Amino acid sequence: MQREPIPTRYSAIVIVRLEQQFLLVQECNYGQPWYFPAGRIEPGETWIEAAQRETLEEAGISVILEGIIRIEYTPVDGISAGVRVFFVARPKDNTPPKTIADEESLGAAWFTLEEIENLPLRGQDVREICHYVAGGGIIYPLELVTFKGSAL
Repeated sequence: MQREPIPTRYSAIVIVRLEQQFLLVQECNYGQPWYFPAGRIEPGETWIEAAQRETLEEAGISVILEGIIRIEYTPVDGISAGVRVFFVARPKDNTPPKTIADEESLGAAWFTLEEIENLPLRGQDVREICHYVAGGGIIYPLELVTFKGSAL
């Protein structure tokens, strides 16, 4: 008996670091808290393309992805699931974060760890992840996420 596939939502989340600061975006939803640039992968996109696109759309910053710190799989009530890949990146150039609100975000800004402690955040994981990266946590190669059948 063949099972029906589980509908799955795939998202890229990008932790952008510039020296001792982290890039956060102020979301239009969820009470307008701060979070990492993030979003769903569009049909035909790779994880890397989605991470770069979401950061540019939400924060106005082009990035160079450096690696992956986490992959999460979350089943939802046995009828759907979510997969999130957390990328670490650095800005491609000195372009400042966007400050004009649009449908993607209310704006973006650089924050130190100390400043992040006082922000309204979408989740506690923002603080934890920033401390992990600032503390030299393990960053896995981008090749950790690849296409089926790709050479090792």
